[in-house]
Amino acid sequence: MDTLIIAIPSENPGGLDAAIGQHFGHCDLYTIVVVKGREIQSVGILPNVPHQQGGCMAPVNHLASNGVKVLIAGGMGLRPLMGFQQVGVRVVYGSGAPSVGHAVEAFLMGTLPAFSTENTCGGTAQV
Repeated sequence: MDTLIIAIPSENPGGLDAAIGQHFGHCDLYTIVVVKGREIQSVGILPNVPHQQGGCMAPVNHLASNGVKVLIAGGMGLRPLMGFQQVGVRVVYGSGAPSVGHAVEAFLMGTLPAFSTENTCGGTAQV
């Protein structure tokens, strides 16, 4: 079984009980969940980077450089969505989850829909 690193935009203090940040690039931090198969191996946090350096692509590159392969997000623009696709990070929609932990469980069960360039509205990707 492969190990997978999942990032979830989160409100402080992060962790599985934290609320999901509704826009990935403007969140306080990311909760980083490492899973193997369907088992959570570890949970940590990764501070977000400011938009000033690299614009909306700064968080994309920050997450990719930290080994993230899946992002569970509530919202984002088309440009960062395309950026995630270019760096090989899968983006799924987890806005309705009551907490980071619930979003991770839904992802592991395969019930979160993927973000897509076909379902964007006004430059913001949505499902």
